Amino acid sequence: MLQISPKMLPRLDELEKDLVMRRKRAEEEQWLGEIEGIDLTLTFLRTKQAEAIRSRRRTPVDLGIPRPRS
Repeated sequence: MLQISPKMLPRLDELEKDLVMRRKRAEEEQWLGEIEGIDLTLTFLRTKQAEAIRSRRRTPVDLGIPRPRS
């Protein structure tokens, strides 16, 4: 599964704005198949945004240096 870097959040915001505008146009033109596809893409995009925000909050865990068993 593709993991999004938190650095990409501004780009994801741009993509979301573009998709919302495209959806509005599709509604005006009554392109039902296009609306369905855009809705699905928006769902995936927003899921990735939420994952990136969650990963920004996580701190690295120090597992220590492995040592041979005695």
